[in-house]
Amino acid sequence: MESVRRKDYQMLVSNALVGLREGLEASLVVVILIAFLVKTDRRWALKWVWAGVATAVVLSAGLAALLTYGTRQLSFEQQELIGGSASILAVGFVTVMIFWMRKAARTISGELKGSMDRALDAGGLWVALVGFLGVGREGLETAIFFYATAQAAGSGTSQPLIGWVVGILGSIVIGVLMYRGAIRFNIGSFFRYTGIFLVLVAAGILAYGLHDLQEAGFLPGLHSLAFDISHIIEPGGWLGTLLKGILNFTPATTWLQAIAWTAYVAIVMPLFLRPVASPPAPAPARDARVAA
Repeated sequence: MESVRRKDYQMLVSNALVGLREGLEASLVVVILIAFLVKTDRRWALKWVWAGVATAVVLSAGLAALLTYGTRQLSFEQQELIGGSASILAVGFVTVMIFWMRKAARTISGELKGSMDRALDAGGLWVALVGFLGVGREGLETAIFFYATAQAAGSGTSQPLIGWVVGILGSIVIGVLMYRGAIRFNIGSFFRYTGIFLVLVAAGILAYGLHDLQEAGFLPGLHSLAFDISHIIEPGGWLGTLLKGILNFTPATTWLQAIAWTAYVAIVMPLFLRPVASPPAPAPARDARVAA
């Protein structure tokens, strides 16, 4: 019983951290758009922004529910095939987003303001579209990533859902505090450190997704184990549940899982950690008198 409680707690915390990271990206988008409209005295467009945001949230929640609960009537092999495919798709989304946020953290505000400025000239529906796309992109990634983590956790537990809800609610609170100027922090550093965590989480999701595809018979090698350290790290023990809840690590790992996990981290982590090149400074204007 104590082991089950510890596993549930660790699963809740890990999903809450991922939900906080994903939710904060969407909250940051909303904060920038709302602050821009208020500061430029164009409050008439706020309702359109919120309409776009609400639409994105509803569609994202609907997709998450459809993926999570709509596949329960399928056969085991079909569920594993869909779950494995969704896991790999989620890894693709997360990988793209962590690199995009790594590059855009310093310029996202200017880009969003520019998009909103152009949309304001085009009308309310275009303003709603900016809000929808800004949040919908994060929502789509979040829905698929939630399904992948829920599949990895297995049936019979609500901890992934609770963790994601806690994390997203936390991101909303942080967003409100940021808008009111109550807190300030280095956005680039935040996304850098949480990005490192997400690379490890994504590697675990990738390995778990490949295992699902092996169980579905879509990929070979289900019984070809790279290692089995169950006698050292018990699947139900505190270390096993900790590694499973946070990184989706299993003591019995197939060769395909081990190679995929190692290759993903070995390639993605160094690329993510390399310094971001600063845009070149504009050349100083040349003095005509000197030229003469």
